[in-house]
Amino acid sequence: MPANPQSSSLGLNTYKGTWQYLQTKHLLNRTLFGAKAADITYFKNLGLTAAVDELLNISTSLPTPPLNDYSSTTVLDPNVPLGKTWVNDFTTDGTLNSYRNSAYKKWLLSVWLGQEKNIREKLSLFWSNHFGTEADTIFYSNLTYNHHQILRTNCVGNFKQMVRAVTTDPGMLRYLNGYLNTKTAPDENYGRELQELFTVGKDGGAKYSEDDVKNAAKALTGWKLDASNNAIFDSTRHDTTNKTFSAFYNNTTITGKSGATGAQETDELLNMIFQKTEVAKFICRKLYRYFVYYYIDANVENNIITPLANAFIANNYEIKPVLKLLLQSEHFYDSLYVGCQIKSPIDHVVGFLRQYEIVFPDAVTDYVDSYFLYNSMVSQLIGMGQNPVDPPNVAGWPAYYQTPDYNELWINADTLPKRNKFTDLMIETGYTKNGKKIIVDTILFVKKVCTNPSDPNLLMDSLFAFLISTDIDPALKNTLKVQLLLTGQASDYYWTDAWNLYQTSPTTINFNIVNARLKALLKYIMNLPDYQLQ
Repeated sequence: MPANPQSSSLGLNTYKGTWQYLQTKHLLNRTLFGAKAADITYFKNLGLTAAVDELLNISTSLPTPPLNDYSSTTVLDPNVPLGKTWVNDFTTDGTLNSYRNSAYKKWLLSVWLGQEKNIREKLSLFWSNHFGTEADTIFYSNLTYNHHQILRTNCVGNFKQMVRAVTTDPGMLRYLNGYLNTKTAPDENYGRELQELFTVGKDGGAKYSEDDVKNAAKALTGWKLDASNNAIFDSTRHDTTNKTFSAFYNNTTITGKSGATGAQETDELLNMIFQKTEVAKFICRKLYRYFVYYYIDANVENNIITPLANAFIANNYEIKPVLKLLLQSEHFYDSLYVGCQIKSPIDHVVGFLRQYEIVFPDAVTDYVDSYFLYNSMVSQLIGMGQNPVDPPNVAGWPAYYQTPDYNELWINADTLPKRNKFTDLMIETGYTKNGKKIIVDTILFVKKVCTNPSDPNLLMDSLFAFLISTDIDPALKNTLKVQLLLTGQASDYYWTDAWNLYQTSPTTINFNIVNARLKALLKYIMNLPDYQLQ
């Protein structure tokens, strides 16, 4: 990543260059949590247009919901047996909600690892950061699950409809106190974040006022939660006065309404907000920073953000056309943007698990052991600074928005050693539960990545092409080949003979010789700073 940020002058014209391994891997790095070797081959063979179309084609089926993995002699769920889902069961029990939220995070790891060949999970994380909520604050586990299902099912759909759904979502009503917002005690939390973080933003000339925040809060009064935490509109709590907004909103007045029609003010508020072009530009900037690079100068603003925003508006705030324009553009495939992002902890951990095709016990039939092992991965993410469904606040994780550092915030003196320790551990010992181990199978891995692992030069090139997204000095590759694959010898056959001997005679001794060399090589590659980039 360049020390001084740069930007490409290329625009949104469709990329016409070569469609090879490098371009395919770049696309998948940004749209999936890690790509298997077979994924790269599959999408490379499709070609650019078909590849982007498939990534944006989200199936209507949703992942099997999370299960009860926690009932024991000390914790008993009276309504949900072991191995059954709790998402449709409401409970006020704090202990059960804590265990269920924990189960949700374990389940989420299984969903990420088993993601389909589309953008849904990577984009759902984007929206969960955009509409930042904390499971710990929402408290009720089924509300956390339902909130994220809204984001998952609408991820490439209509942004305005998603904002509407989120606005009266019980999880969001709890998180930002919308259920406490009444005519006698207006709560400005959601009215403020709706504008500042979810739609208009504060950059690019967005100058809404404090009175706009207050009036938005008044327009949203009346929503509350019933005894089962369903969202309902209570007209007796709604402010029926007129709400006049500032010149930024063209002095629009939302006429106060009484009775059940008071709920219409929510839609009128959103209609007013979505008349502002700042909404489209704000969201397109965030999408750009997530999928391309954090640096947006006048060049990118004029050539990329503005035309993307225009397309967003022209398509009535449909998300898919915007992403298709961006992911097919010559700008996206400029070499400047290949390997320029520091991986998030989720990209690092889940990407590793998918790259090495680590096999966990089945999350449905063997949920106890699989959830235990997935919890080890959750712990890794928390240690690296990205607690799933629990960002630090409503603004999300700072690495996605905090100028000027952005994704550089993922790496520090504490988190980098943890990243390296994780990959080393997965190479050396892995994790074990009831005799079931998740660990890198080095032999199987190199066979999937390289067409002829007996050739040390081809093997080195294949491993670096698969694991690293930046250019590596050929001298370093040669040094690693000699020192690690050839154990200091000069001739390539020191590796070729060892590999071929193991293939013809897979004894423990022959395995250990090959495995030890591969482990040392893979650990070295993943401890390079370049492995942290995608």
